[in-house]
Amino acid sequence: MTFELHRARGPFNAAFFSIMGPYIEWNVRHQKRRVFAGLPQTVVELGSGVGANLRYLSPGSTLIAIEPNVAMHRRLRAAAGRRGVRLDLRDRLAERTGLPDGSADSVISSLVLCTVSDPAEVLGEVRRILRPGGTFRFVEHVAARSGTPTRALQRALRRPWAWTFEGCSCERDLATLVRAAGFTRVDLEPYRLHSPFVTFNTQIAGVAHA
Repeated sequence: MTFELHRARGPFNAAFFSIMGPYIEWNVRHQKRRVFAGLPQTVVELGSGVGANLRYLSPGSTLIAIEPNVAMHRRLRAAAGRRGVRLDLRDRLAERTGLPDGSADSVISSLVLCTVSDPAEVLGEVRRILRPGGTFRFVEHVAARSGTPTRALQRALRRPWAWTFEGCSCERDLATLVRAAGFTRVDLEPYRLHSPFVTFNTQIAGVAHA
């Protein structure tokens, strides 16, 4: 499995999330503060992007960043330097992190499971690399309830949204997938944003325990 960098979409997404990152962060800040509180000194992040979640790591800590979009790497390195976080950057897919079994105390993701080819496989990889008692902490956008105007809009925009945002799906039931992934406990909260990006506004945040 490889990530094929599109010469337009890859750089566009890097620029988009650099520009829109503060606005997105403002919308999800309460959920992130809750689920990312008390992160350990070494954290694995799936899809680190341009470094939106570095603010939740302590200066001097280490981020093992799984980020296959090399167009993001320059901004991610710069952001880690500004935050005083040691960056172990790996150009790999979330389905194949290459990390040893039981080697991670905590894995985090935000707005990533919508883009991976097989979220169930990614969740299996998360369980594999987490030590017993470790945590997977996540903030993700999900499908709205069937029959709602938001779900109809998600369906209507599915193809252009996916093309623009590197395969991102508006219609995944990630809550069910996380609960079915074999974690010992899953604490999960659905919530809704109120932003112009309506297809993006139905979300979940939580912690899954290995």
